[in-house]
Amino acid sequence: MNQLDQLKSLTTVVADTGNFLQLAQFAPRDATTNPSLILKAVQSADYAPLLTDTVAAHQGLALDEIVDRVLVRFGLEILKVVPGRVSTEVDARLSFDKAATLARARRIIGLYEAAGISRERVLIKIASTWEGIQAARELELEGIHCNLTLLFSFCQAVACGEAGIQLISPFVGRIYDWYKKSAGAAWDETAMSGANDPGVKSVAQIFNYYKKHAIKTEVMGASFRNVGQIQALAGCDLLTISPDLLAQLQQLASALPLALDAAAAKLLDLPEVSFDEAGFRFALNQDAMATEKLAEGIRLFAVDSAKLDQMIVS
Repeated sequence: MNQLDQLKSLTTVVADTGNFLQLAQFAPRDATTNPSLILKAVQSADYAPLLTDTVAAHQGLALDEIVDRVLVRFGLEILKVVPGRVSTEVDARLSFDKAATLARARRIIGLYEAAGISRERVLIKIASTWEGIQAARELELEGIHCNLTLLFSFCQAVACGEAGIQLISPFVGRIYDWYKKSAGAAWDETAMSGANDPGVKSVAQIFNYYKKHAIKTEVMGASFRNVGQIQALAGCDLLTISPDLLAQLQQLASALPLALDAAAAKLLDLPEVSFDEAGFRFALNQDAMATEKLAEGIRLFAVDSAKLDQMIVS
């Protein structure tokens, strides 16, 4: 088997793309999207009609509702290809507004259900701010399952586990980017690869902690820069991977060993920890990488959301 097929025997493989025409060749179980991926898709000739048709069909609605209908339209097309779930993101500009996040999440689920899709097939993506995590806590109690994204720190993961979140997406590649940039000329790519990659280490820490303490939240490694990061996380609950890296894995024929082992994690000495709001905010503040990457991620998604808005109104 090629490494993609081997990976599927160890981990649930998810496609990280808005390009649903590419999905069939990789046969992922789930798919994830975000504002940047949707923006990129609608700028191509293959997908531009989805935007224009959806906007034309809903003239007169508020801009934010039209945006949600565009996102759901992509999600519906993706769900025709994947057998599992699609992740659809709440506007990143609401990352610090719990009430507005709740309202948008409920509307997105309502649009899917109106199209005949059960809520079990949808994950609402929300940034892993304190407000986002608390909004997701309420949504989970309503049977609206969430994918907490832009997750860079252990405290974010612990808070999500305590909130009963369905799934988290720790960002491997962006953590790697930060440490590589911070090290500058002192960075040793060989020494900091595989299990020593700082992004890989972050996901492994979260995975082991969750399994040790029987936390049901699913761990889905995300934001990969190379296949080595993916290989080093084989065995993680899920991995969401770009089409380019999925294609690279298909071309590799060497054996892919298990890297993360839930049974082994149960034997580790990992004390249980907890964060209230003050403790969470302080722990996040003490992690320069996580603080910077969370803020940067929200800003970048907000910029792309604004660009999508502009395409709709122009």
